[in-house]
Amino acid sequence: MKILVATDKPFAKVAVDGIRSIVEGADHTLALLEKYTTPEELYAAVVDADAMIVRSDKVTKEVIAASQNLKIVVRAGAGYDNLDLTACTERGIVAMNTPGQNSNAVAELALGMMVYMARNTFQPGTGSELKGKKLGVHAYGNIGRLVAGIAKGFGMEVYAYDPFVSADVMTKEGVQCVNFAEELYANCHYVSLNIPANAQTKGSIGAALLSKMPKGGCVINTARKEVMNEDELAQVLEERQDLKYSTDVAPDNFALLKEKFGARVFATPKKMGAETAEANINAGLAAANQIVKFLATGDKTFQVNK
Repeated sequence: MKILVATDKPFAKVAVDGIRSIVEGADHTLALLEKYTTPEELYAAVVDADAMIVRSDKVTKEVIAASQNLKIVVRAGAGYDNLDLTACTERGIVAMNTPGQNSNAVAELALGMMVYMARNTFQPGTGSELKGKKLGVHAYGNIGRLVAGIAKGFGMEVYAYDPFVSADVMTKEGVQCVNFAEELYANCHYVSLNIPANAQTKGSIGAALLSKMPKGGCVINTARKEVMNEDELAQVLEERQDLKYSTDVAPDNFALLKEKFGARVFATPKKMGAETAEANINAGLAAANQIVKFLATGDKTFQVNK
């Protein structure tokens, strides 16, 4: 069967070589579409593909409609909001992600952002240390756990809020469980956002939570920009001259925020959470292995459009 790797931002060569070895080792054919610039190129490439691996590439209903044989699409990474799950489901196409493969890269970036903001974005002046500060982990999944572990190495006091994870689990891992998001924000100097972007979470981080943060509080967003209520973020930053915000994807109103609040706001030029060689390789190989296993046995362990 034909397995297409469609990446406008290609995998590293070592990842592609590994994917090829997995695919061809299972007697399938690998096709590459790299650095494409128009949706039409993707439409043409997916026509006869039986499976597809993407990174942040958008698998829209038009892409699905262009495919004739597609059985499975795997997003090499944790987030999958670039996949049209409804269109996949309507066509009987299995959609998967590769959870955990880039978690360490994202967690390290979160702590790097904390250091950067604590040290005044490396500008002259007196900054502060992370040691002894309280960190709130908003969502205690793969990334949240790693953020907590690294933060404890810095000597931070770690709290977490996640209604889907028991207090016993957190306690065993040396993390203090809080029962309400409001409590997390009210007590922590730093909050690391690790929540997915879905109907329940989009726009959910706003004034009601941000305004409760202690003096000098800082939110670190390595999740999705959509979870932040950007208008209310601007409002709170205006009212609270001590608060800071650092994000891995620039909000739509970033130019305004930067103009008004300067170094109190930081955004990476492009989403960098998974941009390490290790994460790149891990996610690509995991995607290839999941496809091969699905085609061989029907395994749907990481299906996200159930």
